[in-house]
Amino acid sequence: MTQTKIAVIGGSGIYDIDGLEGAEWLTVKGPWGAPSDAILTGTLDGVEMAFLPRHGRGHVHSPSTVPYRANIDAIKRLGCTDVISVSACGSFREEMAPGDFVIIDQFIDRTFAREKSFFGTGCVAHVSVAHPTCPRLGDACETAASDAGIKVHRGGTYLAMEGPQFSTLAESKMYRESWGADVIGMTNMPEAKLAREAELCYASVAMITDYDSWHPDHGEVDVTKIIETLMGNADKGRQLVARLPALLGAARAPCPHGCDRALEFAIMTKPEMRNAALMAKLDAVAGRVI
Repeated sequence: MTQTKIAVIGGSGIYDIDGLEGAEWLTVKGPWGAPSDAILTGTLDGVEMAFLPRHGRGHVHSPSTVPYRANIDAIKRLGCTDVISVSACGSFREEMAPGDFVIIDQFIDRTFAREKSFFGTGCVAHVSVAHPTCPRLGDACETAASDAGIKVHRGGTYLAMEGPQFSTLAESKMYRESWGADVIGMTNMPEAKLAREAELCYASVAMITDYDSWHPDHGEVDVTKIIETLMGNADKGRQLVARLPALLGAARAPCPHGCDRALEFAIMTKPEMRNAALMAKLDAVAGRVI
């Protein structure tokens, strides 16, 4: 058994966690650059927590400039075991209405301007992201949302686009009708892939703000309406997060789905051929296996 330490990566509208005991903002330094912001740490219901505002306090990072590798490295460096990603999304499904939450289980990655791996020349590794989220964490998020009175949908495909612009009408229809995506956002990739490389359990909670541009009665995305829904979602998101420590508990068994052992057979480069500088940068992310 190890100790649970929950990291929450907050998206638009969520910039802290209510009720943390011993709350302290920590500056975490790592070899992948500075994370989006300092990280708020403390305990909640006897469970250690860490909160990282993905865009930084004041919303200074665009989806493309979020330092994803630095963020995941910092979370791992702090000893976190589980990551809950909370983010605003558009919906491609009538039944997934603004104000609803979706527990994501699949992704389509359409980003192209971001570093997507900790590994590369000098240390090659391949992890499986066939099932990119942790069902155990998804169960906890679903229960927390239901207990908070939030309408929640279990399972959905998140299409990650580069942004920062919203979709064209043609794109929106293609993603919905041809590709079968359920929600659209700009930030969960490569975040989920990096969490898997860092052997962190990862769950994604999509907070629906709008119907993107496909909906005949919705029209183009209206940022003022998004912000209005966003604020309501943020309150609900904090209620969900507040229920997670009691559900996950302080003592933590190995992940039954193997998320915390994702690197077991992933590194391909022979030890004598590995680049020393890159190996030094991987001390937190891959320290268990190198």
